[in-house]
Amino acid sequence: MATATTATALSSHSHRLLLSLLFLLCFSSDKGFALRAGGEEDALLQTHHHTVQLSSLLPASTCTPSTQEKKGKASVKVVHWHGPCSSLKQKEATAPTPAQILSQDQSRVKSIQSQVNSGRTKIDYSQAATLPAKSGSSIGSPNYIVTIGLGTPKEDFSLIFDTGSDLTWIQCQPCAGSCYKQKDPIFNPSLSKSYKNVTCDSSQCSLIASATGNEPRCSTSTCIYGIQYGDQSFSVGYFASETLTLTPTEVFPRFLFGCGENNRGLFKGAAGLLGLGRDKLSFVSQTESKYGKYFSYCLPSSSSGTGHLTFGKGGISGNPKFTTLSINPQGPSFYFITIIAIKVGGKILPISQSVFTTAGTIIDSGTVITRLPPGAYTPLKTAFRQQMTKYPLTNPLSILDTCYDLSNYTTVTVPKISFYFAGNTEVPLDLSGILYLASLSKVCLAFAGNDDASDLGIFGNVQQQTLDVVYDVAGGKLGFGPGGCS
Repeated sequence: MATATTATALSSHSHRLLLSLLFLLCFSSDKGFALRAGGEEDALLQTHHHTVQLSSLLPASTCTPSTQEKKGKASVKVVHWHGPCSSLKQKEATAPTPAQILSQDQSRVKSIQSQVNSGRTKIDYSQAATLPAKSGSSIGSPNYIVTIGLGTPKEDFSLIFDTGSDLTWIQCQPCAGSCYKQKDPIFNPSLSKSYKNVTCDSSQCSLIASATGNEPRCSTSTCIYGIQYGDQSFSVGYFASETLTLTPTEVFPRFLFGCGENNRGLFKGAAGLLGLGRDKLSFVSQTESKYGKYFSYCLPSSSSGTGHLTFGKGGISGNPKFTTLSINPQGPSFYFITIIAIKVGGKILPISQSVFTTAGTIIDSGTVITRLPPGAYTPLKTAFRQQMTKYPLTNPLSILDTCYDLSNYTTVTVPKISFYFAGNTEVPLDLSGILYLASLSKVCLAFAGNDDASDLGIFGNVQQQTLDVVYDVAGGKLGFGPGGCS
C-alpha cells in the first residue's frame, strides 16, 4: 500500500516536473522568438527607413568640399548660390526665406508647364526697356552655380546652370537698358580680342528663334536676341561669338552666346546663365564634337557642400543605372523621363502607370521641389504620414503640405523613398531628397502635387541631391549613380 502511494506521489511529482519543464521550454522558446522577431523588426526598420541625428541635416557655416569631388579635365565645381562655398553668398538679412524660395520655384514650374502646353513666352522688344522687375521670376530660385571663363584675356564669371534653358548669356557693358546687380565685374566685350558680333544675314542668327522662342531682330546689321522667362524677367542684347574656357585645357573658340545689355530679374548676383538644354545653341550641342552630348552633374546635399558638372564620359565613376530619355515635340528642349512607380518604406504604392504618363515628366536642374500628378502625390503623402505618426504635424510651408515640428527630437526615423523609371530602374533617394528643412520646427516632405492631372510632372533638384545624374543625350539615356558627391 505504501509502495503504491509512493509510486502515485512520484508519478504526480514527475508530472508536475514535466509540466514545469514544458512551461520553461515554451517560455524560453517564446522569449527566443520574441528576440528574433525584435531583431528582424530592427533589421527591417534599418532596411526601409533612415535614422539620423537631426543636427546632421543642418547646413554647416563653413564650406565643406565633397570628398568625391571630380578632378577631370572637363569638370567644374558646382556650389549652392547662397552657401559658404559661393562667392555670391548673401548676408542672412538679404537671403531669401524658405517660403520665398518655394514661391519662386512655383513661378518657374508654372512657366515650364505653360511653355509645354502653349509655347514659350514672346518678348516685346519695344517694351523690354520698361518692363518692371518682378518678384518670383520664372527663372525660379537659381540654386546652383558654376564658374566659367569668357573672353581673351579670360575673365571668370559665375553662371546659373540650367537644363531647362538653351541660350547661354551674360550681362555686358554698356548696360544700354538696365543691368541687375552682380558680384563679378560686368563683361566688357570691347576689352576682349576674341569677341565678335553675329551678323543678321548669317545662318547663326536664325538659330535664335528655336533657342529663345523669339525671332531675332537687327541693329545696323548686328543680330539681336531677346529671351523672356515667362514673366518680366528677361535678357536682351547682341548675339555674338567668344572664346569660352571651361577649364585650362578645355577651351572653345567662337562659342555663340548672348551679350545682354538689357537684363532684369532675380538672378541672385550671377553674371548670367549656362544653357544645358537640347537646342542647337545650348552648350551641350555646341560642344558635341568634343563631348558627344554627354554630361553629368552631382548636386550637394547641403548648401555648405560642393558638387560637380562634368562633360564627356571621362568623369563617370561607378555603374550608373540608366533609363530612357525621350523628346516631346511640345517641349523639344526639355529632357523627358518616364516614372513607373514609387516605393515608400519598402512598399510600392498602388498607383496606375497611366497617372504618370497622362502629362509626362521632365528632369530639371532648376526646379527645386519635385512635382507629381495628384493621383501620385496623394498616396505618397498618405503613406509617408502613416509612417511618421510619432512626430507632430505642423502648419504647411508654401507648397509643402506635410510638415513636422521636430524641435524636441535629437534623432528622426524617416521611411526611405525610391522612384522607379522606365526599364524598372530603381533610384533610392538620399534623405536630403526626402525632407526639406526650413528649421527644426518645420521639416517637410519635399514633394508637391500638381493642381491637375494634365499638368507636367517635374523631377526636381532636391530629389537629385548626392546622385551622379548622367545625361547621354545622343544615346537617349539618363543615368543615376549613388554617392556622386556628399
